[in-house]
Amino acid sequence: MDEARYTVISCDAHAGADVTDYRPYLASTFHEEFDAWAATYEVPFADLLAPIRYRNWDSEAREREHEADGIVGEVLFPNTVPPFFEEGNLVALPPSAEDYAKRWAGVQAHNRWLLDFCNRTPGRRAGVIQVFVNKLDDALAEIKWAAEHFSPFGGILLPSIPPGSTLPGLYDPCYDPLWRLCEETGTVINIHGGSGLPDYGELEIARAMMLIELPWFSHRPMWHLIFGGVLERFPNLKFTLTEQGVSWLPRGLETLDWFYGRMAGGAAAEALFFGAAAAGMTMKPSEYFHRNFYLGASFLRSSESALRGEFGADKLMWGDDYPHSEGTWPFSTNALQVAFAGVDPVEVQRFVGTNVADLYGFDMAKLKPLGDQFGPLVNEVMAPLSPADYPAASTSNAFDTTQVLRSW
Repeated sequence: MDEARYTVISCDAHAGADVTDYRPYLASTFHEEFDAWAATYEVPFADLLAPIRYRNWDSEAREREHEADGIVGEVLFPNTVPPFFEEGNLVALPPSAEDYAKRWAGVQAHNRWLLDFCNRTPGRRAGVIQVFVNKLDDALAEIKWAAEHFSPFGGILLPSIPPGSTLPGLYDPCYDPLWRLCEETGTVINIHGGSGLPDYGELEIARAMMLIELPWFSHRPMWHLIFGGVLERFPNLKFTLTEQGVSWLPRGLETLDWFYGRMAGGAAAEALFFGAAAAGMTMKPSEYFHRNFYLGASFLRSSESALRGEFGADKLMWGDDYPHSEGTWPFSTNALQVAFAGVDPVEVQRFVGTNVADLYGFDMAKLKPLGDQFGPLVNEVMAPLSPADYPAASTSNAFDTTQVLRSW
């Protein structure tokens, strides 16, 4: 037992190509326009200018750094800027009718680069592809392609439909073909923190407003899907809430159940005016949540880890958020101590690997020899870590000693 190690698969990591490296994956009809765009492109994010930017696309360096940090598998969300985007496609607004063709070509280029990147370490990376819903047939064809080619498959990033968009809300039945295909293929639908944001404008203060409101917009798809009847019509869908924390959920689910009760409450005014949604639901919102949602609880703080019993041992997944500054590299073992010291190792293994493998299709038997070689020692993770001993060089949220409030 003294030498036992965990097999760790991060449920939340990020990758993407350097801008010019997307060109070979772009349809040739866009090459000339891409060359002109790339010549004037300016990197919008500091971490893509920093010396560590190689971590997004250098497969060998990434593998070495992850193994040194105890991680042998990862689910890959986007990070860099694909062709014809002004910002990273995780937070980008939906394309307009005028720029759809170019942006769609850019997304497809990223998805195909991602497939090659995953194939460089067979069985160790699950790529999350991106689609738009402006033209649903395009999205459906891309999902079918990805489900056939990626193994393991990270699923899709839920298309962003912020307020003010000309696209219908996620509660609209027009998206049923998308949900149906994801259910049929077992494709996980990922809702990542930072997506769904509206356009805040260019004022300096807008960044602060975005930071404050970012969690709410990331949570928003959950109640759209529940009250929109999506989970009633497609009961086997799998959704993941990633990098959004978990402290908001106990109170959040209580609030949704309260609204549902009022809508379904007979003569109550809410039932009279807003009861159509409740009439199409056979369960409370919290029950849909526990059946259909999983939690990508990146850099889990101790105050959040204490809530793990409310979500079920098969729902919670740990992530390192590599290569972001708020991620746990290169102190992931310390972060696991903060989250799971004193917790039953069988339960911890589920949180740090088995749940991710079960959801996204990793082969734990094939990864275990790597875990036995590189994974964090069980005894080390079991040992409590005092805040006084938190790594001073880390900027990760995992080592934030501020209490996380149980709020919306």
